[in-house]
Amino acid sequence: MTRRKRYAALAVLATAAVAGGILAGAEAGPSEPPVLTDVATANTRSDGYAPWSKLSVELRQVVVAQGSTRLDGGSASPSSVGYYGYDNDTLNAAGQPQMVPTPTTPTEARKTEPDKNTYVVFKNSLSGADPHYYYGTHFLFQGHELGTPGYITRINLDADADHRVTLLATKDVTGANLATIDGSTWEPWAERLLFTTENANAPTYAATPGYPSTVTDVSGALGRGGYEGIQDDSDGNIWIAEDIGGSSKPGTTARIPNSFIYRYVPKTKGDLANGKLQVLQVLNAAGNPITKASQTTPVNSPDQIALHTYGASFKTQWVTIHDTAVDGTAPFQANPLAVAKNGTPFKRPENGVFRPQTGFKEFYFDETGDTNATSPENANGGWTGVFKLRQKDPSADTGTLSLFYKGDAAHAGFDNVTFISRDQISFVEDAGATLHQQRNALDSGFVLNVETNYADPGNQPIRWLAEGRDPSATLDAANGGFGKNEDDNEITGIIVSNGDPGPEGILGAKSPKPFKAGWRWFYTQQHGDNPTYEVIPAEGDGPEGP
Repeated sequence: MTRRKRYAALAVLATAAVAGGILAGAEAGPSEPPVLTDVATANTRSDGYAPWSKLSVELRQVVVAQGSTRLDGGSASPSSVGYYGYDNDTLNAAGQPQMVPTPTTPTEARKTEPDKNTYVVFKNSLSGADPHYYYGTHFLFQGHELGTPGYITRINLDADADHRVTLLATKDVTGANLATIDGSTWEPWAERLLFTTENANAPTYAATPGYPSTVTDVSGALGRGGYEGIQDDSDGNIWIAEDIGGSSKPGTTARIPNSFIYRYVPKTKGDLANGKLQVLQVLNAAGNPITKASQTTPVNSPDQIALHTYGASFKTQWVTIHDTAVDGTAPFQANPLAVAKNGTPFKRPENGVFRPQTGFKEFYFDETGDTNATSPENANGGWTGVFKLRQKDPSADTGTLSLFYKGDAAHAGFDNVTFISRDQISFVEDAGATLHQQRNALDSGFVLNVETNYADPGNQPIRWLAEGRDPSATLDAANGGFGKNEDDNEITGIIVSNGDPGPEGILGAKSPKPFKAGWRWFYTQQHGDNPTYEVIPAEGDGPEGP
């Protein structure tokens, strides 16, 4: 059988399996593309072992940039950066980052961990460090989560190796070093990239996409917090998921929920200086707000148990915590305001996304949880949780919240998220080294169907990626990261997008069509060598379309 015929046969078998409920997580009825075969097991974690990643048989992946990629516009100066995934804090005699310790230099350069990816296609090429080079029109943007200074990069997907990744900025317009960055999105009305810093004291940024990027602090309106996920809606509102781990409940490894879902309502679309910041408030069965205090004691408090019960539904409302028209435009911290106004915290709700073609009426967000197998609250959000928020429109003041999925030891620490079709949503794990060791398994990427009832234990997510561990991360794991680096690899920055820079390109406006009509799929394998991958079909040369 030829390779083409073999994959065609596999696709037919996979489609039949989904229709018959054979694949984990499937229900009877017609399937929608892409149809993916389940990867049976995660990769094990063992000392000195660097397994390769396993993908669904219908997929393969190619590297579009990696940590050692030299930056277009970079510098060897200690006050700047020269490489995609490494700081200049430890360079060898040739001025290149020390990627592997040696007897004479028993340390490593800091690995900067490129994070959330944002894909945008522009009609005209963007500028780069080389004024004579044409950089193409397809770009992938990201901030970096570690190192000094923080910085923003742009992968020029159409460019050659010497111009593949451009350093856009290390400083803001005031000359201050950028903070380290986590989340990102494209704001079509402001025509700016938005970057979050996952730091309660650090700015939220807006940045132009060209070289050099003009970066401004917009936290006088959007606030500062442990922000991570950030997402637009069709009304011009900006939704933000906060990731601040709470303190432990006395004598346990269970964390007090301490992170909120926010919505920024601009005065007019694209206004990043004037507007209201609101926090999501969830009401319990008695009509009272579910607050930080109501989930602090006892362990497995009634409100926390209720929130993590399949079939339960809760009324929600948005509460304004800051209004520039009243409170001014000085940068402010959102978390204490959310606590004071009785917002509802979750266990690290890192990212969220709108279900496509629902008019931005359905918002799905995850909570990463406690990421510890010893947490006594694992059954109630400690492993992980996914919630669905429904509203009559994205600007509605009220809605309903329900639990969509409750994790377990094999599906834990959900972090980044993207829809890969109208009904299929993919979450990738950031379980962390402690939980990796406890369960003897590295991270995975999963696909869930939003029409599936996961209260039925017979329905389980499909694993499309069992992440491996590269030798660099394996070396770090054996040496405590040499005092500055993480160890096991982590999956981050997953995005399926067609790159449309207009309002119709907002994630959730259209149903994704991976590999067709310009829709592309990316993710980054953080830590270690820090490669960013494009996921492509196993059969053929890559995505179709412009």
